[in-house]
Amino acid sequence: MTKVKTGDYVQVHYTGALENGDVFDSSEGRAPLEFQAGGGMVIPGFNDAVMGMAIDEEKQVVLPPDEAYGERRDDMQREFSTEILGGNKVEVGQMLQFSSPRGPMPAQVLEVGEDKFKVDFNHPLAGKTLVFTIKVAGITDHPTQQSSCGCSCSSSSCGDTCG
Repeated sequence: MTKVKTGDYVQVHYTGALENGDVFDSSEGRAPLEFQAGGGMVIPGFNDAVMGMAIDEEKQVVLPPDEAYGERRDDMQREFSTEILGGNKVEVGQMLQFSSPRGPMPAQVLEVGEDKFKVDFNHPLAGKTLVFTIKVAGITDHPTQQSSCGCSCSSSSCGDTCG
């Protein structure tokens, strides 16, 4: 029986939830998430969880923040002049997309003042313990899917590592 090892392309169905049971992402109704085991395309704990699993095997894993999106960091909050908005208005809670040398960086608006606004670049799931139910749908030696970002994945969280 084939089991997932580093370098394999893995296709999985999953549901990700917070400790209180609130689901934040799922592959239900979509193609399975595909990634290369050990390729750094998914959070570390998710990658580690699939290692050694076989096709049709299912398990639930609980990932503390250090195996998921890390702890929340105060130094990931920044203040900007409202001048950079070019007259556009922003609201608390709104998500903005910033450009960086490493690609797009999403940030959530925390505060809006008359001439400044504050954003948080922490991932929305930073600092949270995550619970994943994972079922391996396939194991191959090559990608079977191609997404718009050019990597092999189908998840809405793909942009966190591909984009």
